[in-house]
Amino acid sequence: MTDPLSLAPGSRVALRAPGSPAYVDVVLALLAQGVIPVPLDPNLTPREVAVAEEVTSPVAVLGPDEVTALAARRPDLGTPRARPLHLTSGTTGRPKAVWSGLLDDAAAAALVAEERDLWGFSPDDVHLVLGPLHHSAPLRFAVATRLAGGQVLAPGRFDPAVVTDLVRHERPTTTFCVPTHLRRLADSWGGAPPRWGSLRLLAHAGAACPPDLKRWLLDTLPPGTTWEFYGSTEGQFTACRSEEQVDRPGTVGRARPGRRLRADPDGTLWCAVPEHARFTYLDDPERTASTWREGPHGPEFTVGDHGRLDEDGYVFLDGRREDLIVSGGVNVYPAEVEQVLAGHPGVREVAVYGVPDPQWGQRVCAAVVGEVDPDVLRAWARERLAPAKRPKDYVGRDALPMTRTGKVRRHELSSPPGRSGDGTAAG
Repeated sequence: MTDPLSLAPGSRVALRAPGSPAYVDVVLALLAQGVIPVPLDPNLTPREVAVAEEVTSPVAVLGPDEVTALAARRPDLGTPRARPLHLTSGTTGRPKAVWSGLLDDAAAAALVAEERDLWGFSPDDVHLVLGPLHHSAPLRFAVATRLAGGQVLAPGRFDPAVVTDLVRHERPTTTFCVPTHLRRLADSWGGAPPRWGSLRLLAHAGAACPPDLKRWLLDTLPPGTTWEFYGSTEGQFTACRSEEQVDRPGTVGRARPGRRLRADPDGTLWCAVPEHARFTYLDDPERTASTWREGPHGPEFTVGDHGRLDEDGYVFLDGRREDLIVSGGVNVYPAEVEQVLAGHPGVREVAVYGVPDPQWGQRVCAAVVGEVDPDVLRAWARERLAPAKRPKDYVGRDALPMTRTGKVRRHELSSPPGRSGDGTAAG
């Protein structure tokens, strides 16, 4: 195999290996040379691999042995000249590859400085990886830690017992996770969480954080430690300390430095970003054109999310455009209904989805994990939601179908659940 570090700038190299500290260093080494890593899930099926390689056209593929050997050479971990080429995680259709292009020196330095300045990475940091490194957010936090001279702990597939041991003995200072990780840790720790005094930053994103989990975070971890942010594979939008959310329940924060956010009359959110944070969809000019437009603060993009901004600039999400339910001619955003239902103390997790209905066009349904009677939830919803937004069906489940990054696979919710509640009465 040709030495990946000698490839021409802009060449793409697929990574099909489990996450590890070596994986992070290889990503950085490639990016320092202008070679573009394409992180792929090592568990992809042959069909999925074929589609990913068709979209990204890598000139080489690195498996576990090649990643280990390349990291053992202790390559230069200099300033990245690009972002990794991540595939979006859509549930249907052809995936999109988010391409930043090769960055000049000023843009490359700005890309590094943005993450360092926002999250305060330093040589003293020990970052605990809880999510899969082939996804953008876990990899971004790990890469930024190494660029600052810090250490990365990558224990592999999430296991609360392993995480607990690392917290006690390795004293991590930072971590990134999704609410699914937090739920499993809370269940595992019960009323006796390990001492985590070394932690200065726990950032979470990827899905709405239920109110009880947010309260648990604030009660369990040191003040000022926990943050939520809103972003996507394409770009980052907001950041918010958990304490700010006490006074503004449901917010995902205000625009990150260098960004401007605004909402169209229909609720579509747009974000103007600095030059180093711009992107295209690789070899897909039509999708790129539909994503970008010229705004009052420069080029701005959308990923189809809907929401609103309050008078202080705090963002509240209503949901994704592709998740929109149109019931009886009324737009229903699952995120809004989920936030209301999640406020009931008997609800541990909830996901709202639509199914075809001859009368309403779509029927609003709720999949619920927890010990709560459907009639109780109906009463709860009647007090807090307009009629069109109230679920017509409540389906009990042992767990919600999730991606490894903690996002609900809504397209699977109409499949037979692990257990069922009464799903027949009207909302």
